[in-house]
Amino acid sequence: MINRTNERYLEKDLALIQKIPTPITPVKMDKEHRQITLAYFDQRSTVDYIGVVQGIPVCFDAKECVADTFPLQNIHEHQVAFMGSYEKQGGMAFLIIYFSARNILYYMRFCEMQGFWERAKNGGRKSFRFDELDPRFLLELKNGCFVPYLDAMNLDLELREKLDKE
Repeated sequence: MINRTNERYLEKDLALIQKIPTPITPVKMDKEHRQITLAYFDQRSTVDYIGVVQGIPVCFDAKECVADTFPLQNIHEHQVAFMGSYEKQGGMAFLIIYFSARNILYYMRFCEMQGFWERAKNGGRKSFRFDELDPRFLLELKNGCFVPYLDAMNLDLELREKLDKE
């Protein structure tokens, strides 16, 4: 869904977002079919997507959750560190979480994710519940595959600007 959305955004000259491949080392090959049958990850990946939206550097990771409770162990410490550094450099970092049982997507701003992360680090819940999320950042799938995360990015930018003025 996200890959197709990125293609549409590119077609409309709205964004250039690339999927970052996870580096692997093949262990076993099926030479006849030229396929890797066993491999391991070379290194930790940072995020799933990186690019630029109308001059704004963007990085984000896609996550999926079956239940209404999202375990923070699904977000890795190196990802949080990378996204934090990305934001410090003037970029925007976020998660897109698909709550499959509800068929709902959520745009999670980095500051929100960081708040849940810090809460867990300080002895609080090691997860967050669906009802803790900001309803303004719920995304409806459009045309069955279109993930309108640019709409949520615009709201995110508005809130950042408002915060900067205060």
